[in-house]
Amino acid sequence: MDYAATTPVDPAVAAVMGRFLTMDGIFGNPASRSHVYGWEAAEAVDQARCQVADLIGADHREIIFTSGATEADNTAVKGAALARRALDGRDHVVTSAIEHKAVLDPCRYLESLGFSVTYLRPGRQGVISPDQVLEALTDRTALVSLMHVNNETGAVNDIAAVARICRERGILLHADCAQSLGREKIDVGTCWADLVSLSAHKIYGPKGVGALYVRRSPEVKIEPLIHGGGHERGFRSGTLPTHQIAGMGEACRLAAERFAQDTARIRELRDTLERKLMTLPGVTLNGPRDGRVCGILNLSFAGVEGETLLASLKDVAVSSGSACNSASVEPSYVLTAMGVPRDLAHASLRFSLGRFSTPEEVDCVFRAVTRMVAALR
Repeated sequence: MDYAATTPVDPAVAAVMGRFLTMDGIFGNPASRSHVYGWEAAEAVDQARCQVADLIGADHREIIFTSGATEADNTAVKGAALARRALDGRDHVVTSAIEHKAVLDPCRYLESLGFSVTYLRPGRQGVISPDQVLEALTDRTALVSLMHVNNETGAVNDIAAVARICRERGILLHADCAQSLGREKIDVGTCWADLVSLSAHKIYGPKGVGALYVRRSPEVKIEPLIHGGGHERGFRSGTLPTHQIAGMGEACRLAAERFAQDTARIRELRDTLERKLMTLPGVTLNGPRDGRVCGILNLSFAGVEGETLLASLKDVAVSSGSACNSASVEPSYVLTAMGVPRDLAHASLRFSLGRFSTPEEVDCVFRAVTRMVAALR
């Protein structure tokens, strides 16, 4: 029940990856242009680039492979802000207080370089409204960075509406889509974000690979963070991991193919678990009932300390927040920023379901949580 933290690699993805590792497969360096081993690897990378682009409505030339969404976020936020300041002196960034740390920490780094950053606070539903963004903009705003789907509550932000506001004012928009890829429709071919961060391991692909969409028209300029060879059109140097990239490509192909059946089935399982758990006394939903991604459910259990409940559910893998902050004993900064009282934020768990979740697992989790909540109270 922790698919928002990571997903198992789909067997079809694993099979594709295996073809790019050993002597009898395609093991060459995609940057080796002088022999067939390199050509075959480069062809596989190009195919994967097209598969990623197809899932979000992009041109394949707009996809830059990275080591994951964290690197993609860093490249987008720092790279775009630095390039824009060098171009016209704009040095203001707008983001939200509930972004992933991969956005918040780069924003704090930019502050150390003299940028000013506005951190928008969500309403009780955990959503940042387009009007909030509009009000925060100034004539020095270079970049807006917002997540499409919140990783703790599943709340969906209206990126298209924010994009229209930014485009009219010549401001770049970055969207962290690690949690929405394959679960919500993304179409960068329309008026959408200029920069989009993607992750493979959230969509049944391998860990250690992601991508950054960088719009070509109108062209987006970013300062690269990694130098050394000029790979990926100079945006991100480093030897490309062909097996991981091929795995991400296959994961994106499967996500497009299975989008309707996966989202419908996962939503039904999530809703069933929610109905069951909400029959317990003192249980409240964190985030919107509507306008959320299909697989995430965040609940507070009054009268129970969340970390204790988490430790008691020995046969259930759940989270008390995002995986990047699971070692912290502080309540979720996302929930507290939404106005959830600290005692309830401390008593919250995130359940997240995915492609391989089953009705039997939902029943098992309901029974385990019911038993442990009653015992701890």
